[in-house]
Amino acid sequence: MNSVRFSAGLVALGVALALTGGAAAQTYRPTFHPDQLKGPPAGRVNEVLVVGSPHLAQMGDAVKAEMLAPLLDRLAAWAPEVIAIENVSGLQCDAMRRYPQRYAVSISDYCEDFSHAGQQTGLDVPAANAEAERLLAEWPAAPTPEQRRRLAAVFLAAGEPTSALVQWLRLAPAERREGEGLDATLVAQLNTQRDSINESDSVAAVLAARLGLERVWSVDDHSADRYPADIKGFVRAIRQVWNNPANEERKAAEAPFTAGLSQPDGLLNLYRYYNSAEAQRLAYEGDFGAAQKDPSPEGFGRMYLAAYETRNLRMVANMRDVMGVKPGVKMLTLVGASHKGYYEAYLNQMHDVVLADVDQVLR
Repeated sequence: MNSVRFSAGLVALGVALALTGGAAAQTYRPTFHPDQLKGPPAGRVNEVLVVGSPHLAQMGDAVKAEMLAPLLDRLAAWAPEVIAIENVSGLQCDAMRRYPQRYAVSISDYCEDFSHAGQQTGLDVPAANAEAERLLAEWPAAPTPEQRRRLAAVFLAAGEPTSALVQWLRLAPAERREGEGLDATLVAQLNTQRDSINESDSVAAVLAARLGLERVWSVDDHSADRYPADIKGFVRAIRQVWNNPANEERKAAEAPFTAGLSQPDGLLNLYRYYNSAEAQRLAYEGDFGAAQKDPSPEGFGRMYLAAYETRNLRMVANMRDVMGVKPGVKMLTLVGASHKGYYEAYLNQMHDVVLADVDQVLR
């Protein structure tokens, strides 16, 4: 009897301590709030429009280039001066290739091989990035076709194919040919990009060319990628994380929009939904919030969550870095819709950044 009371007392004490510790962690709030210290700066503030996107390449033949016109028109009307995309930069891919023991899977998934472009230009990835910056620093108001072809070749060698496509699209069709480091293989690659359907090439590059921009900025980040020894167990755990009511609700909410893609403004309506507060809530509850509660003893869900949060932080840091090149810009950033809430939350902490209302832009 006494042992039972003693055990019960220990349990009660443990619960009380746990509750006390948890409450302390939850009730403490920092006194410094960078989101409330927005200047004003000396000059125009940086303004960022975050557009959460479906991954168009994963939608197969359901999306045609002409469906993007209403979206492109609205984004063009907002007139961004800088465009950021969810691509891994050539420089980060070059760094990851030096550490294949950790990044072999990420290299395979996110890093295209641009060694042929390097051979054609005589530049490795760091040298090509430096050359692209040098060329753009001296860029004339009316570059010749030869200069654009050369810059396209350099961007390919730099591991920046979407920026290469911007130069390709800015050429007259008759000038989209071999020369200045572009051989038949690289010309074919650029033409394949031009005809592909994905948000980087079909939206960002097309919009940049339309607005007279010379490049886009790759801000994705996979430097936090790591895979546990029990990769099969990890995959099983994450699949189980995704098996939840919020994900079923998410699929049901998206279904009318995906079914209506062929209707006028059908794709634009999908973008409107993906950027809604409801879509952001369901993305969290069905994925990252569920991962936080994963009961696997290895903590696989929390490993997954750590990598995702780190990725978002570093992506936002990459964008903030770009804004420092020329302060006071309007930046459009296109990213997979599940990143949108994190992008806006993290960007809003920056002193010299204000967020544009995507609902107003897409209406």
